[in-house]
Amino acid sequence: EDFVTRLAQLTGQGALTIYAWALLPNHAHLLLRTGARPLARSMRSLLTGYAGAFNSRHNRVGRLFQNRYKSIVVEEEPYLLELVRYLHLNPLRAKIVPNLRALDRYPWSGHSALLGSVARPWQDTPTILMHFGPTIARARRAYRAFVAAGMPQGRRPELQGGGLLRSRGGWAAVAALRRGREAYRGDERILGSSDFVEQVRRDLQKASPPAARRRPLADLIGRVCAATGSHPTALQQGSRRAAVARAREGIAYLALEIEGYTGRTVADVLGVNAPSIYRAAQRGRAAHKQWHRLIAQQRE
Repeated sequence: EDFVTRLAQLTGQGALTIYAWALLPNHAHLLLRTGARPLARSMRSLLTGYAGAFNSRHNRVGRLFQNRYKSIVVEEEPYLLELVRYLHLNPLRAKIVPNLRALDRYPWSGHSALLGSVARPWQDTPTILMHFGPTIARARRAYRAFVAAGMPQGRRPELQGGGLLRSRGGWAAVAALRRGREAYRGDERILGSSDFVEQVRRDLQKASPPAARRRPLADLIGRVCAATGSHPTALQQGSRRAAVARAREGIAYLALEIEGYTGRTVADVLGVNAPSIYRAAQRGRAAHKQWHRLIAQQRE
């Protein structure tokens, strides 16, 4: 329930629009549209927050999630409804529920919300149901029949993304640039036509700062330390002085989210672990206007 509550909060903030979802014992599936907030930031909020609350409830420490999340960019028109069906059938394929009737009432899936069995006001059910009929009742009947027709299909590798990427090439370098900004690194793939894949690749290349234009990390550290009245060696010695902590947060935020460095790279330079850098970057975001002004002044 905590995971679902956090999803609802993200939709309420306009960060995500959820079309389909399913929670399984050891993983979850989400079909969503991002809002103004980057997906990496939303996933960091969702996963880090959930893991922290889970650890607190169960008196445990350490990482909760074994692997990074996988994100697949989807071409909407040919794949939306197929993915809704495929994703919502996951509990049935995993034998968590015995049949479709039980799936209709399964509370940890968007399928029951689309049928009206469970109220999930944060889930965007109208966008999906409008494809199935002019009234809610007719749309729900047609949607359920559509899901039932997909039951014999089993697993469908063609809906899991990745094939076009391997054939097109060129994505790995762009994905690597994006990963530097993610606390929970995503395994990014694309599901769509070759034209769609190429367009996404071009868009990401425009949005991602090439390594050649990156500010050298040593220069960034020096300038942030100068602005905060701290010394670079104090960062590596683990000082907890307020000025040093503030410098660490500013460096982490600027290096990860503006310059595109990986958390591991920054962590190695500062002599700390990567999770500490991601947490520092999150705190540094609160003062993002100050850090952006610092960068703007240095580039004038």
